[in-house]
Amino acid sequence: MPEMLLEMEQEDVDIPSRRILITGATGLLGRAVFKEFNENNWNAVGCGYRRAQPRFEQINLLDSIAVHDIIHDFQPHVIVHCAAERRPDIVESQPDAASQLNVAASANLAKEAAGVGAFLIYISTDYVFDGTSPPYKETDVPNPLNLYGKTKLEGEKAVLENNEETAVLRIPVLYGEVERLEESAVTVMFDKVQFSNKSANMDHWQQRFPTNVKDVAAVCRQLAEKRMLDPSIKGTFHWSGNEQMTKYEMACAIADAFNLPSSHLRPITDSPVVGALRPKNAQLDCSKLEMLGIGQRTPFRAGIRESLWPFLVDKRWRQTVFH
Repeated sequence: MPEMLLEMEQEDVDIPSRRILITGATGLLGRAVFKEFNENNWNAVGCGYRRAQPRFEQINLLDSIAVHDIIHDFQPHVIVHCAAERRPDIVESQPDAASQLNVAASANLAKEAAGVGAFLIYISTDYVFDGTSPPYKETDVPNPLNLYGKTKLEGEKAVLENNEETAVLRIPVLYGEVERLEESAVTVMFDKVQFSNKSANMDHWQQRFPTNVKDVAAVCRQLAEKRMLDPSIKGTFHWSGNEQMTKYEMACAIADAFNLPSSHLRPITDSPVVGALRPKNAQLDCSKLEMLGIGQRTPFRAGIRESLWPFLVDKRWRQTVFH
């Protein structure tokens, strides 16, 4: 009898008691957030839409009844809201749909989180700033240049109005273990880097801080775990990689990481004329999180090598890169 009791107790231990719901769990950031919590003793449920099944729950975030139901059924302690329309040019061309997802769905999620006492982390962007006077602290006044930045800023305001216990986490351009190169504005350059028989123009105007999704995921978990012990953890926070690079410099670093030539890459120093306006340098000051002892930074070359390795066309380099 005592042995049987022991076994039963053991089974209970296996299901983590801390519950987290991740929206946009099928996306580049969402997958990393799901993995980080799942591997660190949280009971994680992810939801997605087009790419959801079979791994994640399929939920249309614009369907307020479906959102209400999953939150009430699962009763999460934490919700990380990664789902968004994040492509600035798509936001400009489909403003209503983008506003529905980035603003209305976020507001509704914040309301539902408040209803079950869940801590919401709303993922936002460095594009809420105009990039004229970096680095930016959480208290600096936003001034988004494009509609993407405007919808994400409206989303910030909406979540904080509907749930004052929310944390807003602003982050810059992301990269990581992509399913397709187009999933990240950083990894999408790999084809141009690899096909060195054709010269390629690369932006050398906008200053970026490429940030690994694994690091953002770790920050989300550290923030959530700190919040479980300290209810004063709320409001706006910034996280970012600390290596400043233009797209041209990223492309050269990618070439270098794989021992590939970069002489075919051409730096373009004029500000871009097509597409949505971009801030020149929206560097985020991360000292607020750092002072809380929160943070993780993967060096760009190491992170990009890990992310792009499966997309390397010429496998002869494998020997020289890793041995």
